[in-house]
Amino acid sequence: MTATLTAPQSIESLLGKEAEDLLTHKAKVSKDLLHLPGADFIERIFTISDRSPQVLRSLQQLYSFGRLGNTGYLSILPVDQGIEHSAGASFAPNPMYFDPENIVKLAIASGCNAVATTLGVLGSVSRKYAHKIPFIAKINHNELLTFPNQADQIMFASVEQAWNLGAVAVGATIYFGSDQSTRQIQEVSKAFARAHELGMATILWCYLRNNAFKQDKDYHLAGDLTGQANHLGVTIEADIIKQKLPEYNHGYAAVEKATGKSYGKTNDRVYTDLVTDHPIDLTRYQLLNCYSGRAGLINSGGASGKNDFAEAIRTAVINKRAGGSGLISGRKTFQRPFEDGVKLFNAIQDVYLSPDVTIA
Repeated sequence: MTATLTAPQSIESLLGKEAEDLLTHKAKVSKDLLHLPGADFIERIFTISDRSPQVLRSLQQLYSFGRLGNTGYLSILPVDQGIEHSAGASFAPNPMYFDPENIVKLAIASGCNAVATTLGVLGSVSRKYAHKIPFIAKINHNELLTFPNQADQIMFASVEQAWNLGAVAVGATIYFGSDQSTRQIQEVSKAFARAHELGMATILWCYLRNNAFKQDKDYHLAGDLTGQANHLGVTIEADIIKQKLPEYNHGYAAVEKATGKSYGKTNDRVYTDLVTDHPIDLTRYQLLNCYSGRAGLINSGGASGKNDFAEAIRTAVINKRAGGSGLISGRKTFQRPFEDGVKLFNAIQDVYLSPDVTIA
């Protein structure tokens, strides 16, 4: 089990040598081009859209709950790892989370805006908790029991089931770039349209999956490729986009060089005028592709490891300064003692509450 946390540290101390660079960086693309988070985000952005009053109410519930309520920022606990990474791999470090109720309890104790998890988890405790914290029902997953393992998101639940258990939003993943992505786009687009009809918000995990993206670097984390995945996500009316933090760029060129074949389309000005190698600029490019922030961008906290606390704070600082809307943190929080998971969430939330961490 992950070691217990020590006394809380300042944001600067956790950022270490990167502190000055991350906290003072001036972004390549001006923040004036963005629709930034704020207390009036739903009224300012979504009331001019085609979203119904019921969807507006659901979005407001998400943005109004927890420690970050009414700030325009989101802190969400996602736990679909029992399927995506197997229950054993996910919960053996902390077996209390085999019991679904403890997942919801962690989200509440941590002051999260919402808990995002499976139909089974939410359905098992919905009558006790649906009115106590916003539910996000994840409706598709990639199971890893089939041999050989394959990367394909398939529907595990219907939108109607999510609505019946009291969810305010549905979540789904598309593996953009995979052999099955076309089918997944069609399935999720249809599901999101139905969710909006029923008054629920929509959140899309915009992930990349293709062996061609793994070259000298793992270009699944490239800013140009993940940015385009985000743009496809908002095209099917995802209200919130979840994306991994970008680490580098030039994914299109890397794929072309490795395969000797033409791939996709981009523009040199992406790399000269819009993006540098700085993580804040790379993340801002992801946000530009979310209709310049009209759909909120939440980044994932990543897998658990030895430096969870520092890595989570670093990700939160980058996301906030880029103009993003928050962080979604799973294994870093539930694969450690309960109280330490709460502390980690609170530390992440403190970044978004801090007036010293500004938009770049």
